[in-house]
Amino acid sequence: MFKITDACVNCGACEPDCPVGAIAEKDDARVIDQDKCISCGTCVADCPADAIVEE
Repeated sequence: MFKITDACVNCGACEPDCPVGAIAEKDDARVIDQDKCISCGTCVADCPADAIVEE
């Protein structure tokens, strides 16, 4: 599983490429729905701020 850290700049680059729609905006930041996440790592590659890490 992956999580988005406080380093997130809320640019939204990670959200459109998530194949299962597990990323959404909440409280001016992006969050990953752990129930939907399939741990594919697409979001990690897309994040320009390196704010997505493996839990």
